[in-house]
Amino acid sequence: MSQLHVTTKINGDETEFLCEAEDTLLDVLRDRLGLTGTKEGCGTGDCGACSVAVDGRLVCSCLMLGAEAEGRDIATIEGMATGDQLHPLQQKFIEMAALQCGICTPGILVAAQSLLERNPDPSEEEVRYWLAGNLCRCTGYDKIIRAVMETAADMRRAS
Repeated sequence: MSQLHVTTKINGDETEFLCEAEDTLLDVLRDRLGLTGTKEGCGTGDCGACSVAVDGRLVCSCLMLGAEAEGRDIATIEGMATGDQLHPLQQKFIEMAALQCGICTPGILVAAQSLLERNPDPSEEEVRYWLAGNLCRCTGYDKIIRAVMETAADMRRAS
């Protein structure tokens, strides 16, 4: 089987990789590119643990083929922090203990960042709706929702 050559942008960096036609974007990110922050939870697009942004759109990377990344702009959890400076969402999740085992956290953070980029002043209902595709078995969601809401308020005050 011949490998496919893909040129894309990941977290702002031009990236090239080879993949098999059946490799998912999740497989490519973790196994070929060493970006292991994106997690596999279910492999069927039901849990959101593998969420990444593709051209600004939230996508389950377990459902997208690696070859479909050709020419796209992909943002993963590794791209949230700037150098050694955590993104405000990451910092707030730590401060408010909005994470536990860490399997769902990267996907939730990417989804929350995607929401705040679209709507910097979401209601609690909007946050819950936006994060509905991300399952967490440890936290009960309350701390996650509150961390997103507080981050949004902090970011609005800072701008």
